[in-house]
Amino acid sequence: MGTPDFAVPSLRALHAAGHQVVAVYSQPPAPSGRGKKLQPSPVHRVAEELGIAVHTPKSLRKAEAQEEFAALGADVAVVAAYGLILPQAILDAPKHGCLNVHASLLPRWRGAAPIHRAVMAGDKETGVTIMQMDAGLDTGPIIAKVTTPINDKTTGELTAELAELGAHLMVEVLAGLDQIEPVIQPEEGVTYAAKIDKAEARIDWSRPAAEVVRHIHGLAPFPGAWCEIDGERVKLLRAVVFDGNDNPGTVLDDMLTIACGSGAIRPVRLQRAGKPAMGLDEFLRGYPVAAGTVLE
Repeated sequence: MGTPDFAVPSLRALHAAGHQVVAVYSQPPAPSGRGKKLQPSPVHRVAEELGIAVHTPKSLRKAEAQEEFAALGADVAVVAAYGLILPQAILDAPKHGCLNVHASLLPRWRGAAPIHRAVMAGDKETGVTIMQMDAGLDTGPIIAKVTTPINDKTTGELTAELAELGAHLMVEVLAGLDQIEPVIQPEEGVTYAAKIDKAEARIDWSRPAAEVVRHIHGLAPFPGAWCEIDGERVKLLRAVVFDGNDNPGTVLDDMLTIACGSGAIRPVRLQRAGKPAMGLDEFLRGYPVAAGTVLE
């Protein structure tokens, strides 16, 4: 049960490991592209490629949908970024319940945007937790964890890495399914990863340089942290902390070093509206920004 790219490695790993995947559940096809044609989700497309039956209910709350799910006779349901609430009848239907691939080290960062929030908060590491799902929001018992350092990775890079780590960990978990002894989550250390609001994306140059860089990396590639340069909105997708001080938002040199509340940052990757993302040198060749310019 999954929908976006994050869930694809789990599906492929389960299939490659020889498990009989009796069905795939994914969010219904959604309008996409200029023509707004209905497009199946990444998981939906891969399931069809693998010859697996796909179900795309809008909800699992109706008795009919729950009966259809129970009739599959699944030993276990693997859930990765599915996007629908699973009612108790769904959670209870498989013999071993529903196991979730969650992209954080629970109980830290329960909720919708755990990778974004871990990067933006300056966490040193993150990882994947395999959890026995219950009716709460990522509150179920922990089965297994794997960690990875964050360093200067963006949310996009971490998402791809954690998707692979989670897929491999789930295969390991399923190999010892009968011996699993889930551990109740501790009450200490609980944090919530609220959904990213687009209003958060505007860069606040009054913050310290290290925080600005984490903000940029945490929102890359989507929705993308942005500022206005000479009235044009530009997304900053990667940056480094740099030496320099001036009024926040002031461009310090011809290499687009930008003063922050303390210190400065230099963008490494940027994107103008309607243009592809590009490196700093390429950006400045087509869009030079003079020292002394103040960014909004």
